[in-house]
Amino acid sequence: MSSGFHPSVEQYLETLYDLSEDGETIIQARLAERLKHSAPTVSAVVKKLIGDGDVIKIGRNIQLTEKGLKRAQSVVRKHRLAERLLTDVLGIEWHLVHEEAGLLEHVISDRVEQKILEITGNPTTCPHGNPIPGSQSVNTTGEFRLLSCEARKTYKISRIGEVLESDTEILALLYSFGITPGKNILIKSINFEATHLQDSGLTIQTSKGINTIGVKIAEQLWVT
Repeated sequence: MSSGFHPSVEQYLETLYDLSEDGETIIQARLAERLKHSAPTVSAVVKKLIGDGDVIKIGRNIQLTEKGLKRAQSVVRKHRLAERLLTDVLGIEWHLVHEEAGLLEHVISDRVEQKILEITGNPTTCPHGNPIPGSQSVNTTGEFRLLSCEARKTYKISRIGEVLESDTEILALLYSFGITPGKNILIKSINFEATHLQDSGLTIQTSKGINTIGVKIAEQLWVT
């Protein structure tokens, strides 16, 4: 483990990075919601991060400093490489590796990180399509949320947001539907006006058939 890192602090840095990666405005309430921590706990950790020079607050908004960004990238890099190791080498199911990698990321040394890179062939993304910080060929230009797509058009899944990565049931469902990075999908229809929430969403055709996904899932899927 890198000197000076602590799992709980790393978790906050990682979450701040994930939210920033998706263009989210970060406030303490959003951190509490994402991490399922109490408001006082979040407030205490944010104060520590400010004191350590990892974040600054502008009004209510929380932003990573240059120092904080480098620390966050290190944690995220090890997490996403761990996911690759678990999936590509150990054969752990695609929908289970995020949780397992969350345990490994805190104990991967720089030496082990280099070995993982060698074994996995220098990947540029995690198994769910999210860029590995420091990879040379990562390019997310032109991607946007599936929620913004138009009906009767075909798109390619580029990545799955961290919110969905944390939900093994939804990940397993997406896998069974054929909604995974690199796969083409056809938007058959869009219905955001349904009376019942479960009827609202997008009907999608993939190589595995036709299925409907809800709005909350669609907003966490990125396509090109």
